[in-house]
Amino acid sequence: MKQSHLFIRILFLILCPLCLTIYTSMQLPGEMNFGSLTIGIIGGLCMALILIGLEICLRRVNLQNLNLSCLGIFCGYLLGSAILLPLNSAISLLTLNNPAAWSSLAQIIVYLITCYFGVILALRANEDFQFVLPFIKLESGGKQKKDIVVDSSTLLDTRIIDLASTGLLDNHLIIPRFVLKELNYMNEHGEDSAKLRARRCIEVIRKLEGIPGLNLRYIDTDFPELKDSATKLSHLARTMDASIMTADPSRPPQAAEGVRTMHINTLTSAFKTAPRSGEFLTIKIQRKGKEPGQGVGYLEDGTMVVVNGGEEYLFGTIKAQILSVKTTSSGQMVFCNAAEDDEEEEEISTGKDLTDTVNQLETKNKNYFAAVQE
Repeated sequence: MKQSHLFIRILFLILCPLCLTIYTSMQLPGEMNFGSLTIGIIGGLCMALILIGLEICLRRVNLQNLNLSCLGIFCGYLLGSAILLPLNSAISLLTLNNPAAWSSLAQIIVYLITCYFGVILALRANEDFQFVLPFIKLESGGKQKKDIVVDSSTLLDTRIIDLASTGLLDNHLIIPRFVLKELNYMNEHGEDSAKLRARRCIEVIRKLEGIPGLNLRYIDTDFPELKDSATKLSHLARTMDASIMTADPSRPPQAAEGVRTMHINTLTSAFKTAPRSGEFLTIKIQRKGKEPGQGVGYLEDGTMVVVNGGEEYLFGTIKAQILSVKTTSSGQMVFCNAAEDDEEEEEISTGKDLTDTVNQLETKNKNYFAAVQE
């Protein structure tokens, strides 16, 4: 709990009994006695505790839904007042017993009905208010970074954990609740492969929640009329003026609704050091390649490595020399040759010779400067 919140609660716990005690002493006849003091202290404490409890419960309430509910109540009140103007006149004209009682009953019924429908309609049409009221546009004074909504393909990729650990996504990453529902459904009712993917996504979410400073957020907004999760995601991003992060290569960088799409492959490729031709790397050959004699392995970040002559080292770890690097829509592919021991020893000996030469030059320079100073 923040210190400011704690200070306000303590201050409120003091002010409520004090104000109620002063009020009871003024209302009850006679001077302040034990009864008025007891009523004021106990009543004030109960009132303060109830209000603090309500404040704690309101933490779980979506602020957007709360604002829309207040707007719906206000619109319902205006509509009820408009209905009651002719209704009260009609009641007063009718020859009824106790017209004031009938008028009060009508007010209660009308206000309840109109406020109820006002709240329901406001919550159902929350994403359409910007079109219904185009002249109302709430924006902050300064430019802020957009939020980023992630889909299930991003959560399936563990590279999102490394990307979030850099701090670039702090206070901007959002996971929709309908994505979580879809993952839970796959985990409970899907096939074995779908269950494995869902559990992997849930594990990634838990690791993201443990990253300090990330402040991962969840949003309850859903679109029941839409069945496709990708369409829901685009509609949500457009409503929130947010971007979408995905690992699906089939998703276009610019969606039809004008929502910006960020591919995690592009982001991670921008941060990692690209392999260069001529370098050596250690790779484990995991399967055969398409061409005869080829072996295929993978780097730690998932980059595919095709090794010529690597088939004979299947399920083994070898040294390979990089020939070229090819960039595709799904990431990078590295093409190598299986390095022979002679090539590696030659490179090592060349490096040693160069180091010895540099050391000899440094020694000669030191001796020369020492002789000049003497």
